[in-house]
Order: sequence, then structure tokens, then C-alpha cells
Amino acid sequence: MNDQSNENVYERVGGLQWFDELCSRFYERVATDEVLRPLYPEDLEPSRYWLALFLAQYWGGPGDYSTTRGHPRLRMRHAHLRVGVVERDRWYHHMAEAVSESQIDADLQEQMLAYFSMAATHLVNTAD
Repeated sequence: MNDQSNENVYERVGGLQWFDELCSRFYERVATDEVLRPLYPEDLEPSRYWLALFLAQYWGGPGDYSTTRGHPRLRMRHAHLRVGVVERDRWYHHMAEAVSESQIDADLQEQMLAYFSMAATHLVNTAD
């Protein structure tokens, strides 16, 4: 058995590059999603960049996101957007596909998908 208990997720997936690639795959899907695309600015690159930094930090990487932007405050940062169950489900679907394409261990995929499900639900701020 491979003992990875002393390695955090950030280290296990190979660092920031993995999160950059994850977010690139995710935003490729957002770019063509008729429900989600209107919620984002014209240029998706800043959103991709910040999400990658946030996720890297959340999963055990350097604190660059908080150093630059302060506390994540996810709900507050998204409060100006109408996020209902449909938006939540689309967001989660695209992220789940991006995670599954990463070919990481099943236990890491499960951990990440549980987090993404919780985070997406947390951002719902309106009834459909």
C-alpha cells in the first residue's frame, strides 16, 4: 500500500499546474454553456486564474490567493449573481467532468467532488 497520508492533495496531484489544467478544462465548458456563460465577464481568463489559485490553496498549496485577494468569502464574492439550482447543477456537472478527465486516484476524485458539490450548493442564493 502506498502511504500518502503525509502528503496533502495539492502535493498528491502535482501542484499548481494540475489546478491550472483543471480550471482550463472547466472554463472551456463554461465558455459554451448557455446558462453559465452570461454569469461571467467577457474575458474568462481572470476567473480561471483566481479559481485555480483558490483551489490550489484550499487543497494545501501556497496561500497566494489569500495573500492577493484576502479571505475567499465565496458567498459574498458571488452574491451579485443569480445562482439557482440549475446554475449549481451545471457548474457542478462541468467541474465533475473536468475532475474526471484529470485521471487522478479515485479517492482524490471522490474528495474533490464532495467538496465541489458542497461549495456549489453553498452558492445557491435564489429559488428557481
